Amino acid sequence: MKEEDIQLKDRLNHELNGEAHVSGSLETPMRADAFKKSDKEKIDNIEKLFAGIMDELGLDLTDDSLRGTPYRVAKMYVKEMFHGLNPANKPSLSVFDNKYQYDKMLVEKDITFSSACEHHFLPIVGRAHVAYISSGKVIGISKINRIVEYYGKRPQVQERMTLQIFNELTEALQTEDVMVVVEAEHTCVSTRGVNDKTSRTSTLQYGGKFENEALRNEFYQLL
Repeated sequence: MKEEDIQLKDRLNHELNGEAHVSGSLETPMRADAFKKSDKEKIDNIEKLFAGIMDELGLDLTDDSLRGTPYRVAKMYVKEMFHGLNPANKPSLSVFDNKYQYDKMLVEKDITFSSACEHHFLPIVGRAHVAYISSGKVIGISKINRIVEYYGKRPQVQERMTLQIFNELTEALQTEDVMVVVEAEHTCVSTRGVNDKTSRTSTLQYGGKFENEALRNEFYQLL
């Protein structure tokens, strides 16, 4: 088989795997040396590389409107869109004793987030809804939003993101009584490929008392 045929076959396989949301791990795939370079070094390197992409597309990088684009994109990637890749940016979680003895579900809904599809690096925009029942511990409400943001700010697969949020909360709250629902628009669906402008993707994960269908339905009704 010719080298170009092998490359074409590999690309087709990669495309199919991406569409199938195949992933080898619950953790975001990262190299061991991912953080040996400083943010500044990464921004400098990405700026050069993205300038090369723009050049290949035939864009005039001497134009006033485009001259600063490689730097802007590089800074956006490192400092904004993908800052959740760095564990140094992980929010500290304030957990307190449940002094009020509140024993019903607490719901934080309509948590907006933006992420990026790891297969096309196009935006995922959506909302997360989280509920938990205290086993003796409660978490600062804003920390739930920060957990969603942290796991959103990286190249993602929605299924993985949902599980990551769920696992983070169950560990922090020391309970399986947690439910997470994520609803999102994937612009890799709405702006390319099938170009479907109205579809949304929903994922959920739950455990403990939320295995009870009546309790899940109560959560849905609150949404």
